Amino acid sequence: MGSQDDLKSASTLASYNVLLQVMFRLLTFFLNAFTLRFVSKELIGVVNVRLTKALVFRLMLLYTTLVFLSREAFRRACLSGEGEGRNWRQVINLLWLTLPLGCLWGALLVCVWWWLLKAPDPEAVPHYVPAVGFFCLAALMELLAEPLWVLAHAHMLVRLKVVAESLAMIAKCLVTVVMVVSAPDWGLYIFSAAQCVYAGFLLLCYIIYFLQFLGSEEAKKKSFPLDHVSQLLPTRLNGQPLINWKLATLTWSFFKQSFLKQILTEGERYVMTFLNVLNFGDQGVYDIVNNLGSMVARFLFLPIEESFYVFFAKVLERGQDVRQQKQEEVSIASNVLECLLKLVLLIGLIITAFGYSYSYLALDMYGGGLLSSGTGPSLLRCYSFYVLLLAINGVTECFVFAAMSKEEVDRYNLVMLGLSASFLLLSYWLTWLFGGMGFILANCCNMGLRIMHSLIYIHRYFQHSVHTPLSGLHPHPALLIALMMSFVLTGFSERMLCCDSGWLLRLAHITIGAVCLLGVVIVAFLTETRLVQFIRTQLLPKYSKKDT
Repeated sequence: MGSQDDLKSASTLASYNVLLQVMFRLLTFFLNAFTLRFVSKELIGVVNVRLTKALVFRLMLLYTTLVFLSREAFRRACLSGEGEGRNWRQVINLLWLTLPLGCLWGALLVCVWWWLLKAPDPEAVPHYVPAVGFFCLAALMELLAEPLWVLAHAHMLVRLKVVAESLAMIAKCLVTVVMVVSAPDWGLYIFSAAQCVYAGFLLLCYIIYFLQFLGSEEAKKKSFPLDHVSQLLPTRLNGQPLINWKLATLTWSFFKQSFLKQILTEGERYVMTFLNVLNFGDQGVYDIVNNLGSMVARFLFLPIEESFYVFFAKVLERGQDVRQQKQEEVSIASNVLECLLKLVLLIGLIITAFGYSYSYLALDMYGGGLLSSGTGPSLLRCYSFYVLLLAINGVTECFVFAAMSKEEVDRYNLVMLGLSASFLLLSYWLTWLFGGMGFILANCCNMGLRIMHSLIYIHRYFQHSVHTPLSGLHPHPALLIALMMSFVLTGFSERMLCCDSGWLLRLAHITIGAVCLLGVVIVAFLTETRLVQFIRTQLLPKYSKKDT
């Protein structure tokens, strides 16, 4: 597969992933708004921080930690371009190690959640202990699908991911709604059952697909490396090692990194959970604001990062100097990186410019006075700036992790060790000073340092070539002026029209924001012609094509 084909496949995957995430967010948005009317703020806090992030959001701290630490390193290594023409039987054997690793992490984390953490009052929130076990079981069920997930991702079986995750999320939402309405006293059993249903549906969809796909004409047409179900199971290989040791050593390097990355990603939740710096009610408000503020990051930035990591890993030779690689592929990678940086920067700037003036209104419409009173609006305003940093970091680290050699990954692990320690200390100190706002400020500092490291790496990577992908971080001056004017106008509109004078003035405030946003989009369309062309040719057409 050539670099242009890799780009088309990555763009297709990113496009479908964005659609999938938009559907997820719409489902969970309405489901959360529904469940907010049925449970107390304290229950939301326990479910979010100890178990499910925001009642019905897909992942919780326990679930995220177990799944991420068990599979992330394997995904990074096995989806990289390391060792083209690899023996996929060896890769499958390596991927099955995620399950015993998950069992070890599960046993450790369940003990921590049962005995080291302060359990909530069983009268207020019953069934906490069995719920921990159920969520661990759901995580292990999802890990069973990991070899199939990597196979599908590596061979760009796009529709499988979309259908599987869509059905799993719909089933999870239906179970949650039915149980919240019919048996609200079941408490955490509701969310435990929903998470188990999600993991079960996901696993079942992958199994059914590969049962009918392996050995089919479609598989032969795609030159799929496996042709029988038995080859999906761990097996001995005649005259060959059980696993690809080159990939195994790369996996170990990424494993050390994934442990540190998890601390940087979920650090504030660990501080909240282990140090009890916020009460359950404040934890609930913070977590809902956190998930609401990161909506765009999750349904747009994350799919871009995941999909184009595969592209960069296939096009670039890991650890090779840019002058020793095929210059056509280096040029394509540079152009794609530049356009991606400009795209996420533009989206991040729009969220920052408009987020300040519409935070209160968004929270009031979403959760009523439960969220719009108190610190909620201030948290969301601060988070709107953090989203800008998330956008830039996602794309830059996506490229860096695809281009780094094993030795560079090991060196970067030391950097992440320092970042992790400083982030945890900073989170505790700033939260003690500023409450929930301190977590966002600590995240901004952490993200800024990670961006700085990635920018330095990218600059050095391309310094001996004619390519300058970091120019994607320089928006047109006219676009910056339009964003600044929108910020001022919407801020004035909020002060004059929103949000205690009835729905008519609220609609006027929304209308002013819509007009300003339209103006920004028009200016971007006229000034960022290269970005517009990239979106037209690489992203938008993919929605209508019937690629698999």
